[in-house]
Amino acid sequence: MKFGLRLRGGLLATLIMFGAPVIAPVGAVFVSSSAFAQTVQSISVEGNRRVEVETIRSYFKPGPGGRLDQGAIDDGLKALIETGLFQDVRINRGSGGQIIVSVVENPVIGRIAFEGNKKIKDEQLTTEVQSKARGTFSRAMVQSDTLRIAEIYRRSGRYDVRVTPEIIEQPNNRVDLIFTIEEGAKTGVKSIEFVGNNAFSSYRLRDVIKTRESNLLSFLASGDIYDPDRVEADRDLIRRFYLKNGFADVQVVAALTEYDPEKKGFNVTFKIEEGSQYRVGAIDFRSSIPNFDPSSLRAYSRVNVGSLYNVESVEKSVEEMQIEASRRGYAFAVVRPGGDRNFEAHTVSVVFNIDEGPRTYIERINLRGNTRTRDYVIRREFDISEGDAYNRALVDRAERRLKNLDYFKSVKITTEPGSSSDRVILIVDMEEKSTGDFSISGGYSTTDGALAEVSISERNLLGRGLFAKASVTYGQYARGYSLSFVEPYLLDYRVALGLDLYQREQKSNSYISYGTKTLGFSPRLGFSLREDLSLQLRYSIYQQQITLPYYLANCNNVVGSSAFNPSPAFVNANGGVPDLSSTNGLGCYSDGEASLPVRKELANGKTLTSALGYTLTYNTLDNNKNPTDGLLIDFRQDFAGVGGDVSYLKTVADGKYYAPLVSDIVGLVRLQGGILTKMGDDLRMLDHFQMGPNLVRGFAPNGIGPRDLNPFGSRDALGGTKYWGASLELQMPFWFLPKEVGLKGAVYADAGGLYDYKGPTSWTATNEVNAPGCIPSSVNPTVTGTCTGLVYDDSKVIRSSVGVGLIWQSPFGPLRFDYAVPLSKGKYDRTQEFRFGGGTTF
Repeated sequence: MKFGLRLRGGLLATLIMFGAPVIAPVGAVFVSSSAFAQTVQSISVEGNRRVEVETIRSYFKPGPGGRLDQGAIDDGLKALIETGLFQDVRINRGSGGQIIVSVVENPVIGRIAFEGNKKIKDEQLTTEVQSKARGTFSRAMVQSDTLRIAEIYRRSGRYDVRVTPEIIEQPNNRVDLIFTIEEGAKTGVKSIEFVGNNAFSSYRLRDVIKTRESNLLSFLASGDIYDPDRVEADRDLIRRFYLKNGFADVQVVAALTEYDPEKKGFNVTFKIEEGSQYRVGAIDFRSSIPNFDPSSLRAYSRVNVGSLYNVESVEKSVEEMQIEASRRGYAFAVVRPGGDRNFEAHTVSVVFNIDEGPRTYIERINLRGNTRTRDYVIRREFDISEGDAYNRALVDRAERRLKNLDYFKSVKITTEPGSSSDRVILIVDMEEKSTGDFSISGGYSTTDGALAEVSISERNLLGRGLFAKASVTYGQYARGYSLSFVEPYLLDYRVALGLDLYQREQKSNSYISYGTKTLGFSPRLGFSLREDLSLQLRYSIYQQQITLPYYLANCNNVVGSSAFNPSPAFVNANGGVPDLSSTNGLGCYSDGEASLPVRKELANGKTLTSALGYTLTYNTLDNNKNPTDGLLIDFRQDFAGVGGDVSYLKTVADGKYYAPLVSDIVGLVRLQGGILTKMGDDLRMLDHFQMGPNLVRGFAPNGIGPRDLNPFGSRDALGGTKYWGASLELQMPFWFLPKEVGLKGAVYADAGGLYDYKGPTSWTATNEVNAPGCIPSSVNPTVTGTCTGLVYDDSKVIRSSVGVGLIWQSPFGPLRFDYAVPLSKGKYDRTQEFRFGGGTTF
């Protein structure tokens, strides 16, 4: 054994001097070479077919004087073996001390095939393996490819996979490589447990992580597939969650995974050491930079004394302070947060230290992995460029922006040393992902009936960062199409330009007697003022037209030669309730005419609305899809009258506040209101607010507010110019159900009101038989008259209700079922105690 080791160490020359050739095992051969120095030209090569002689000789590097010593020969031999081109290499001494290199080349791969793979396509496996058709065959590489294929299947949740390589020899030193795959069953996560969590329940923590337990609907998602990388990322998500909620000492000690052969799945257990919960005791600012006032950055702090210690707030404060210092000319300023814990009072004194950082500049920004996305789309997310001072806060912001684009599976920005000590190179590593979507959506609601939508969209059109979407909707009562386009960087500024073209048709149903057809176009500009504050400016122009069934528009609005002018007794009897015993004027509605404002809109034909508007949005929600904490406020105003046929000012405000309470119960407070102001001509009924369950649950669509009281008409809702609403809701999980089912319940109380109708109450029509929108009839008289018969209820009654709801974040999309009982209502309001709505994309 010792002799063999010394032989490999380079004492081959001694044996060669005695004329004893030494032969090493096949595939790793060290054979005798001359004990005395030779030149490269004295090397002869045998057995090579594809590899040129000079290529083989090039692996032997001569020393000083162009001579080959023993070390150079040994190094050349090792280098030849490491190329993987040969399955056997031998070195012998020929006559006259000549060196003979005998090689046996590895075969060439004719083709690579995969058999038994159904879940992963050949194309994907071909890109993952190192062995390539027309490449050199290597047993070590094949073994590596076998392990790589198995790893790919494990990443997709199939841990029972078996991969067997098969080599089929062909003429002319060629082979076919076949990988036979037994995919096995899907291996999921059977249980997720948390140990050491006292402040938050396991039910709540399952919301934080990405891994899910397997259930009956797991085939529609992939979160239950065991992925060690995802589990490791979940550890960090749990830690970040605790740090956001004041637990500065938290540690997620381990994430233990154990395969259960009986359940054929993994059990995952997270071990947590929570520590104490801290609040902010004091905030201080210190600076070591001459002439820099640290307290001037106080306005950029998101940390408040007395609030829970929140690491994310500290990090955002550091980022904004560092960027502000850079704007003031301190390009190398670095803000470092510190904290002194008071273990008895459970407080943290936060200190922001502003120091002069190293004077480092960005030499280059190198992009790697963007095979489709254009370079400029990535570079415009940076607020820094080559030659600027290196600012870590701006680099972190750029990384966050790139992730938010949702163009990449992963984004990581790292640094490498530049050409000098004060230069760094930014390396942006990305992995592209699919950004196109084709969806078929279907749903049903008690308002719109059955509804289907087909849409196609692309978030990164042509790799230029453009968004485009086209959709077609078809349903029982709603039909139409829409085209949308967004340029997120208008003229290279961080301003989003959106263009929307749409056509909608709302058909008459049990809630409204008339239908509407709308064709519109709306350009808009979006600005991000802060991370939590955004502004949208828009212009809308649309054409609208009312449609009515024949029996509601046959113009029987006069009796004899009298227009419909109801008597005071008809209008005012019984405290404002029409007196049905009076027949004066009732003949014009005897066959069920639509309300006067509706027929007036019908006669007016197509109406053009041209409006300018804006929306200011403040959003601090922790999760936009399933919020549990934070505030969302929308304030909108639209001014119509920039041309067109109508003019008004519409103002709407809507605020929602979510707060976690106890035992995973989330509280929601919602306040909303709106005002429609007349700016010129009379207001149309169609421009009024129409309210129902969107304001107070338990009422039908268009079921609240002013209503036509004509007992023989369609009794349409007229809408109002003012509304307000308030809601209190408690959302709670069903603790006895698995978290992955996505079900939770709600109890709520709503109150609100809609009033102050200011639309048309009379209509002068000349010879109504031929008036626009009228359908001639043998019973229609040809008399000129003025219709003044609109009798309506506009009481300022507070509508209120209480109810329960079932919320399901299902794989088919969000679904909600509500059952609400009105407690107070107007005399002519319409109720709808049960309501259901939802949809899906598949």
